[in-house]
Amino acid sequence: MTFETTSNMASAEEDFPRGGTAKKTTESKIVVQRSEVDNLFQSNEQAETKKRKGAVKDDGKKLKKQKKEDGLTLNAAAKCVEILHIKNVKEGMLMLGCVKEVTDFEVTVGLPCGLQGFLSIKNISDSYTKLLSEQLDSADTEEICSLPHLFLPGMVLRCVVAKLDIAKGGSLSIQLSVNPKLVNKALSSSSLKAGMVLSGCVESIEDHGCIVDIGISGSKAFLSTKAIKDQHNNPEELKVGQYVTSQVEEVKNEGRVVRLSASPLTITQACAESKQGWNLTNLLPGLLVKATIKKVTKHGLILDFLSSFSGQVDFLHMEPEHAANYTEGAEVQACVLYVEPSTRLVGLSLRSYLIQPEPRVDPTPAGGDRIGEVVKDCKMTTIHHRSGAMLELPDKTLAFVHRNNLKEVNEPANENRVLAMPEHTCRILNFSPLDQIHFASLRRSVIERPFYRYHDLHAGQIVEGKVSVLLNHGMVVHLSDHIKGLVPRTHLSDIILKNPEKKYMEGMKVKCRVLTVDAENKKLYLTRKKALVESSLPLFLSYADARPGCVSHGYIVCIKDFGCIVRFYNNVKGLVPLNQLSSEPISSPEELFYIGQVLKTKVLQCDPEKAKMVLSFKVAVEGETAKPEFDCEVGTRLEAKVLKKLVNGLEVAILPDEIRTVLPTMHLSDHMSNCPLLWESLQEGDNISNLICVNNNKQNISLTKKPTVRWSLEEGVVAKDFSEITVGMQLIGWVKNIMSYGVFVEFPYGLVGLAPKSALTDKFISDATVAFQLGQTVIAKVTNLDEEKRRFLVTLKISEVISPEGDTQTRLINGLQERRAVTEMLAMRDNSDLRQQLAALFVGQKLKLTVDTVEDSGATFKSDDLAGATILASKHHVMGVNLNPGQKATAVLLHVDILSSCVHVSLLSKLLGNKKSLSEESKYTAMVQYIDKEFAVISLDDTAQLTVIQTRSHLNEVFLSESEKLKAGMSLAVEVTEPSCQELQGLPLVSWQRTAPKRQRTTSENQSGSKGHCFGEIVQGKVRTVKPTCIQVTLEDGSTGRVHVSEVVEVTKVCLGSFPTSLVKVGSTVTARVIGGREASSHRFLPFSHPKFTYTIPELTLIPSKLDKSADFKSVTAKEKLNSYKVGEEITCFVSKFNPERKSLEVTTDPSLTGTVELLAMITDLKDASHPEKLYKLGQAVHAKVVEISSKPHRFVLSLIGVHKLEEGSVALGIVTNIQPQVGLLVKLPFGGMGAIAVTDLADAYRPNPLDGYRKDQILRCFLLGNENGKWQLSLRPSRLNPQQAKPVKDLEVLSLDKLKEGQIIRGYVKSVGEQGVFIRLSRYITGRAQLQQSTKYFVSSHKVLSEHLPPNTLLTTKILSIDLEEEFVNLSLLPADTGKPDILPESLGLPLRLVGEEKKKHDTEKKKKRALSESEQKQAESQVPKKKKKKTKKARTDDNDSGVEVYFREEEDKEDEEEPKPAPAKEQVTASSAGPSRLQVAAGFSWDMGLNCLKPASAAKDGDSSDEEDQVADSKPQKKSRHELEQEKKAAEKALVQREAELMDPSLRPEDAAAFERLLLASPNSSLVWLQYMAHHLQATQIEQARAVAERALKTISFREEQEKLNVWVALLNLENMYGTEETLKKVFERALQFCEPLPVYQQLADIYAKSNKTKEVEGLYKTMVKRFRQNKAVWLSYGTFLLQQGQSDAASALLQRALKSLPSKESVDVIAKFAQLEFRYGDVEKGRTMFDKVLTSYPKRTDLWSVFIDLMVKHGSQKDVRALFDRVIHLSVSIKKIKFFFKRYLEYEKKHGTPQSIQAVKEKAMEFVEAKGTEAAT
Repeated sequence: MTFETTSNMASAEEDFPRGGTAKKTTESKIVVQRSEVDNLFQSNEQAETKKRKGAVKDDGKKLKKQKKEDGLTLNAAAKCVEILHIKNVKEGMLMLGCVKEVTDFEVTVGLPCGLQGFLSIKNISDSYTKLLSEQLDSADTEEICSLPHLFLPGMVLRCVVAKLDIAKGGSLSIQLSVNPKLVNKALSSSSLKAGMVLSGCVESIEDHGCIVDIGISGSKAFLSTKAIKDQHNNPEELKVGQYVTSQVEEVKNEGRVVRLSASPLTITQACAESKQGWNLTNLLPGLLVKATIKKVTKHGLILDFLSSFSGQVDFLHMEPEHAANYTEGAEVQACVLYVEPSTRLVGLSLRSYLIQPEPRVDPTPAGGDRIGEVVKDCKMTTIHHRSGAMLELPDKTLAFVHRNNLKEVNEPANENRVLAMPEHTCRILNFSPLDQIHFASLRRSVIERPFYRYHDLHAGQIVEGKVSVLLNHGMVVHLSDHIKGLVPRTHLSDIILKNPEKKYMEGMKVKCRVLTVDAENKKLYLTRKKALVESSLPLFLSYADARPGCVSHGYIVCIKDFGCIVRFYNNVKGLVPLNQLSSEPISSPEELFYIGQVLKTKVLQCDPEKAKMVLSFKVAVEGETAKPEFDCEVGTRLEAKVLKKLVNGLEVAILPDEIRTVLPTMHLSDHMSNCPLLWESLQEGDNISNLICVNNNKQNISLTKKPTVRWSLEEGVVAKDFSEITVGMQLIGWVKNIMSYGVFVEFPYGLVGLAPKSALTDKFISDATVAFQLGQTVIAKVTNLDEEKRRFLVTLKISEVISPEGDTQTRLINGLQERRAVTEMLAMRDNSDLRQQLAALFVGQKLKLTVDTVEDSGATFKSDDLAGATILASKHHVMGVNLNPGQKATAVLLHVDILSSCVHVSLLSKLLGNKKSLSEESKYTAMVQYIDKEFAVISLDDTAQLTVIQTRSHLNEVFLSESEKLKAGMSLAVEVTEPSCQELQGLPLVSWQRTAPKRQRTTSENQSGSKGHCFGEIVQGKVRTVKPTCIQVTLEDGSTGRVHVSEVVEVTKVCLGSFPTSLVKVGSTVTARVIGGREASSHRFLPFSHPKFTYTIPELTLIPSKLDKSADFKSVTAKEKLNSYKVGEEITCFVSKFNPERKSLEVTTDPSLTGTVELLAMITDLKDASHPEKLYKLGQAVHAKVVEISSKPHRFVLSLIGVHKLEEGSVALGIVTNIQPQVGLLVKLPFGGMGAIAVTDLADAYRPNPLDGYRKDQILRCFLLGNENGKWQLSLRPSRLNPQQAKPVKDLEVLSLDKLKEGQIIRGYVKSVGEQGVFIRLSRYITGRAQLQQSTKYFVSSHKVLSEHLPPNTLLTTKILSIDLEEEFVNLSLLPADTGKPDILPESLGLPLRLVGEEKKKHDTEKKKKRALSESEQKQAESQVPKKKKKKTKKARTDDNDSGVEVYFREEEDKEDEEEPKPAPAKEQVTASSAGPSRLQVAAGFSWDMGLNCLKPASAAKDGDSSDEEDQVADSKPQKKSRHELEQEKKAAEKALVQREAELMDPSLRPEDAAAFERLLLASPNSSLVWLQYMAHHLQATQIEQARAVAERALKTISFREEQEKLNVWVALLNLENMYGTEETLKKVFERALQFCEPLPVYQQLADIYAKSNKTKEVEGLYKTMVKRFRQNKAVWLSYGTFLLQQGQSDAASALLQRALKSLPSKESVDVIAKFAQLEFRYGDVEKGRTMFDKVLTSYPKRTDLWSVFIDLMVKHGSQKDVRALFDRVIHLSVSIKKIKFFFKRYLEYEKKHGTPQSIQAVKEKAMEFVEAKGTEAAT
């Protein structure tokens, strides 16, 4: 059998152990060890598995298929050859790559099949990385050689996938490495053979060549200068870090020294041969192999190479010229392209440029760079299923389309349809240098993209993109998936934005202009400056564009004393000298200009060659007509002449001074639909009157023609400055800007307010952009003011704003007048007869027409008078009328659209009848007949009257959906205001409402009748309803008023707890007086006493004193009322509502004032805490104390518990806000107070876990001890809260040190454990300390042991040793001798006891001899100790020699002391325990549970000795040795040698080091005991990772037949992960163990492990899984039952028994019940167990085995009486005599042990009776 197949076999075994692929080890060291063991393992099995070997050999010849379940085969048959897809790329995969481009820090590498990877500067080689870091640390940077010098485009590399990153878009990014350690990871020094071709990186340059890092530990590779000269002409070319491919010339010293050669010819022709030991584990990309074609498919070839391995060649790597010649059995030369180590897939290439001697591949295609090009008329030649398709471009070159690019992302794949298309258009995406082919896409979305590459963009271009992210230095905007640009911070707006995040949201679409584009480095800079984006001036893209005299917009980038530097596009920049900045002299430009400012500049001089330019701001400005200053008051009416029509406005000149300004289209009317009509009708030269100035800043005058805004300015309903704005003020403005979060509204004088999304409409609105239109006129009410930032918020809700009276009619008339004006202007301008005739028409006019056509959608007509007009009647308007073409008909006119010469008419008979006259205030039902944008034509009932209304009844009305808008055919309720209105050309003027089927009209609808009431008016009314907090009164005019609960009776006469509103009866008549009003929707009280202001819902008072006319009666605002109260004053208020979320009560004192009462200020009894609302009824009068008043922000806080502030010594309720072990409880107190309760103040008798039982939000009664820095100290001690009823105090409150006495025993809580000792909290102020040697009788080497056993807040009993009043220091002892309590450390830790008495003296004298530290040093060290600590150390000097902790200066000595042979503390034991109890100790604390309790660490006394000697030698001065001493030494050495030999021979001795273990393992590789001891050895040194690695080796090495041995290792590994790993690692090991072992024992073991480490929740979860998975297994149910009973869950165990009986076969039932009964006896309720046994034995009396068990249990757990009764039952059973005899024997034994001579005699007599009875039976 050849070596090769053996190694294949080994590799197959190694990589596919039973049950799936094994984890790859990462350290090369471990790999070597493992292969040794594997060979061993293999020789063990050689005899047994001849058959299996043959199988493996055959498998080797099979092919590879990437399927998980075929984990055992070597490479299995691939059904279809496909290209390498990115989803199949895995970390660790080896590939051949070709350098595409190189930057300073990264190399882009083309990979096979069009993939692309990135090679970071960190992943070159270790020596290069080291060089880099040295370079970074030192200042000079000359030596280092940058990446562009090391890598050239086209260079072919062997690389490995180091990492797969997820890029931001979610796509995978392949991070590569050429580090030889990773690339040649599978090779070892022993596997190196001459002739191998390897890649490496130059490690260092030597005199005669260079050392090459080939990544193999223990091998040094040398490449001589001579060998380099063959390859490179100049030997200096090689640099550290350079990648080289070389051939192994000679291997010396078993691979420790390797000589390389670098001759290109020999390397490129060197074929990898099987004798060089290549196998699937170590195969490298780039190797040339001889291969045989095994199978030819249409998608590629399948080859055999290196005798038994299979590989595939995809269609991209078949040589196109020879494609036809490939036949099965043909020999070819192939190059390894990629190797997938886990699936064993090998990709090969037959392309000539990879096989023939070319060190470099062409990185760019022959036809030049075509990336991004769109190519039409391409033909598809072939489709390769699962890979993609080949296209032939018109110039006969080929391109490949990956299968993902054949279709859009979300379309279904249809390859046949694509293939059937005669021609295709594609976009070339990329060129793959390794495949030498272009990759293209057929996706429409890709082809239609305006920018695919940075090359497609040029400076000055206007582009649209989406905001991606806001950074500190700017904003990233994505123009497409691949192209992103940066808008620098200064370019985000024309001005510098402080908070750009408020203006820009992620995903927002923005329009930008390209400033510069650097396509090579993929850098794109954009600007969002409006002045640049919208500039119509010529752009300066180069210095050649900037000819002298040209004017363009530029932005300032730098301001100096000598002028400003201005930049344009493509970094074209110029200087504006000081004298050209302005027409006035300027001394310091930075005061006038700012960086980023956009200005018009004119070129004075330009020198394109030198790239220099002189510019001027002054000349550019003078070039325009200098604007004369025009002082125009805001609010003055003006007239202007149209100069020019702009896209969104008109350029006008204000007459008479011809001042130029712009009138935006949206300011032409209140009606947004009229604005474009007016713009259309105005021509250059027309005059516009009735304009009004709304803002005049020096640069520009803003005008508007909106009638409502004009009215507001003329009436003075306006704020001239921010200081005049007050909350509640109503203003008229217009929508300036709409953002998703709200709407900005502009008002006259340039004020701008924001209406947030929530304040736009009364309906819910998700996006503000759909509700309002830009320029829409709105009424806004100010809701918030921010004085500092000079900002204010407004609301546009219709319910919260009050429209000016008659606003709707005025707007309707204005809107229709504007339309008439448009019609007349258009008629005049054109001089066309038709337009003049159309202008003369009016709504409701009857026309004589001739029918032209009749269709389903309606009819068209002709008229001689209106030649050329389109006359239409819709389907609705010809309903019920028979029409034929040519017929004469009369129609009524609904609407004329003069722009399109379209006339809408109706033929409905009810509209054509005789008009009936209308009377004022008469009501009708109207029907909408026609809608034209913001106007509708309606018909009134059957009067045949038509009129026009507005579709929006309110300025702020918003239609969120189509259903809310008016439509033709809808019914409305109308009331005639004026039967014939002049402004409406004689049509009636009406007010209207939508009708709903039969409903009562609401209050607000009634308001139209009433004209409202003024402040102070006395009114009569009838009480309509009485509610607890208000009374509604219907007044004589039909409107409704309301009376607040506080305005019914005089406050002084209100009784506490009474309900004032109940005094008034429904239906009674009352006299009241108006004291204010409320808003219709929000019912907010408005106490305006303006004489002209009338209220639609008046607020009334019934208090007699206020009804007196003569009394002085004035309105009081809420603010004045609030300020009239004083803190602490007691006032009467009325309960208005309870807020359940905040748990607060709202009370009201007055119609305008509402105060809040927090939960803690409402209740005094804890019982009321859950339902505080039950204490107070709505409308009830209560007395409250004022806690806090503030008008800004508005706060009015009251208390109902009789106090208004916290006082020391009182008791208050508090809510727990946080529980902190170090502090105690943090509590929120009433009136905004905060407090803390220390653990020592929680109870009069301390509990072990003081904070258990408290939870967040719990309400407690607290005693206020005192206030420190605004924080209260609280106590929950009953002795403080109610001293009368409290029980005697067990743990007294220690208020000061005087209260403590030496020798006193006192309890306290652990605060912390440190090197100085255990700190114990004795009270909230006093903390004591127990030094470590006063803490435990055991010797501890580190305080960490204690800290693990004493978590914070552990309750301890201590004895006071001493009290230092000056230093405020209490010294305590925790020793059992002092406290009488057990030691704080458990015995199970196995720690050595501390020495005392005689032993200690002896120990000390030895130490004194040994001590090498001179006295002076000691003093010096002592003097360095800080003062306070020194006190402690002095104390320590006397009795501290045995302490386990090195105090300050004693660190060195104590290390020796620990190793004294006298007490012999085992060295391992000390280390094990020092890390605390959870450290794995094989001695006691940890058991492997598989019969391995014998593993104990060997005593390390010997080690101690030897190290002592060394220390002594080191410490003492060297002396010359006598001859006698030398002889003694020689003897000792011989003796040691003999002892060592004996040890090595002795099998019972435990090994001491890794080497010894390795020897043992060679002898018995299948012994789990040795493996586990090896693991324990590592764990004692806390080498967790090494222990894991040992376990993994064990699992691979132990023979698969030794199942128990393997299970032992798995259990150990589970134990290890449970102790040291995470939940995640434990789960992974468990899942693997389930795959390899019988599942049930693994589950059982894990359950035991969890149970031992008290992980109850986990055990429970595991058992639940087990009883589902192994429901037929009795043992599982019993284990679960045992666990539940051990936990004390008796009921759960009973339920489990019932489940078990249902799941198990019926024959098992008896046994299961009996077992559960036994468990009840053992862990649960004896009585319950007895009943269960009784039941079973009653049904199955013959089961003597169960009787026997029952007797045993009763003897153990029952009373004598019960046991005897049971024996008496048993001996009377009807079973065989033999069994009865057995029971008698047991009975007798029992009585002998527990009974009396009489009882023994009684048993014997019963036996005699039984024998006689049997004898009689036999006789009969």
